[in-house]
Amino acid sequence: MNPSTAFARVLVDELLRGGVSDAVLAPGSRSAPVALALADAEAAGLLRLHVRIDERTAAFLALGLAKSSGRPVPVLTTSGTATAHLHAAVLEADTSGVPLLALTADRPPELRGTGANQTIDQPGLYGRAVRWAADVGVPEPGREAAQNRYWRSLVARALLLARGELSGDPGPVHLNLALREPLMPDDVTPGTRPAPPSGDLAGRPDGAPWTAAAGAGEPRYAAPLTGDGAARTLLVAGDAPSAVGRAAAVVADQHGWPVLAEPSSGAWGAAGAVRGPALLLGAPEWLAEHRPDRVVVVGRPTLSRPVSALLADPAVPVETYSATPRWADPGRGSALVGSAHLDPGLAVREGTARPDRAWAESWTGAATRVGLAVDAALDDVPGRGLTAARLARDLVATLPAGALLVLGSSTPVRDVDRFAVPRPGLTVLANRGVAGIDGTISTAVGAALAHQGAGGGPAFALMGDLTFLHDLTGLLTGEGETVPDLTVVVPDNDGGGIFAQLEPGQPQYAAGFRRVFGTPHGRDLVAVARSLGWAATAVGDPGQLVDALGAGGPRVVVVRTDAAAEAALGGRLRAAAAAALRQL
Repeated sequence: MNPSTAFARVLVDELLRGGVSDAVLAPGSRSAPVALALADAEAAGLLRLHVRIDERTAAFLALGLAKSSGRPVPVLTTSGTATAHLHAAVLEADTSGVPLLALTADRPPELRGTGANQTIDQPGLYGRAVRWAADVGVPEPGREAAQNRYWRSLVARALLLARGELSGDPGPVHLNLALREPLMPDDVTPGTRPAPPSGDLAGRPDGAPWTAAAGAGEPRYAAPLTGDGAARTLLVAGDAPSAVGRAAAVVADQHGWPVLAEPSSGAWGAAGAVRGPALLLGAPEWLAEHRPDRVVVVGRPTLSRPVSALLADPAVPVETYSATPRWADPGRGSALVGSAHLDPGLAVREGTARPDRAWAESWTGAATRVGLAVDAALDDVPGRGLTAARLARDLVATLPAGALLVLGSSTPVRDVDRFAVPRPGLTVLANRGVAGIDGTISTAVGAALAHQGAGGGPAFALMGDLTFLHDLTGLLTGEGETVPDLTVVVPDNDGGGIFAQLEPGQPQYAAGFRRVFGTPHGRDLVAVARSLGWAATAVGDPGQLVDALGAGGPRVVVVRTDAAAEAALGGRLRAAAAAALRQL
């Protein structure tokens, strides 16, 4: 067989040996050898291959698959600008610690810098956003045995580094694949599949990877949190791998700490999880009387300015525990840092300070009172229709146990954080690494495919109208592609509604608001979704929402809202929360 075909088959074989079960590709000519090797592996029942026409969509689909499964997922592109379309997903994978493997086909060195078609400078394209990058040498004839060791070692290293097996810092890896013609296999027999690589191209015996990490999968750290010296400890759980958040929740519950958990933290189901933490922390008088002696941070809090203000308060000692060697500390206030690789099966020893149970109960009691006030205000909206805030609350309350919920950035994830009741039994994911709105549909599709492939329940996504329009190609699935049971719920306020709740929405800026912040689109999102082959419906009241959520996917559910009215409602809800706290 020709060198490019030999390389591609070895590469895919080593990916399989390294535990890869899903791969994504966008079509192209230069990437043909690897694409065909992946298709052969799928035909043999060795992996699931997902094909998309848009490289950005493909990358975020791979991101969702990897985020949900925890396994490395390769995404393959041809050369040129196709490779640039992976960059946003690579950045998100970097900041979120997701094991994404970017495989970019490239021209061989003799065609670079010559003006050859579809050629750009691809080595190092993703800069410091990847854990490792390699410009793979061009496959050559007559050197099969030596090259086999080189190729397999590269792939095994890429997977180990993507998983963070040695560093504790998982994330994206880039292999740039320079390939010479011929690109199509020259040993094809119609009606048969190629045999696995053998002879000089063989891998390790018994399907083992070329290189494995010693002690892979063994817990490296016991739970380090003891509560020493702080009777009033508060856990703040930001976006983190679900296992890390769940383990932190066990520690907090064993100590009886209140938990301020973002929905995608993995700690949202903690017994001490407080509803609407931003509403509590946004009441200065109440907070002054209930200030913690110590705040423990796990993950990366990004959603709430009141939480950020608490972490930046010089009077509050902050300890930060990270799942990787990097830790989030935007307030520059962490007095102690440690590892968040917590083992939830380990009992947590008691510290020297006995927890202040009455203080902890004051947090949960206050959150309950605020929740009742918020619910009353949400249920008393004129017309009793579905506002975006009520939609967030009702959606979370309606989902079945075992469901997956993917939250779009901007307003939806914040509405869930502020107004929904934290629920155990749900898997909640969000692209909070860079918090962009791009690729959200594709991320949700990938996460749903992985979730349901592992036996999980139905999947749902909540995202704004601009986020939805930004990734419409995520709805486009070709012939033979697997489509998950996914319901995408879209509050549609005809533009960038979050800006109405931020500084640009203040009256003095009204003259330019609609054009440069509101960005109205004027589209019928039900018709748009149907044009791409998805069932779609518009709902206007809570009963219709329940029916639509129970209909199953693939489906798009649109809820018409009003940005200005939502901003005004937000003010009333904050006032209702503050009034409820004053009565304590």
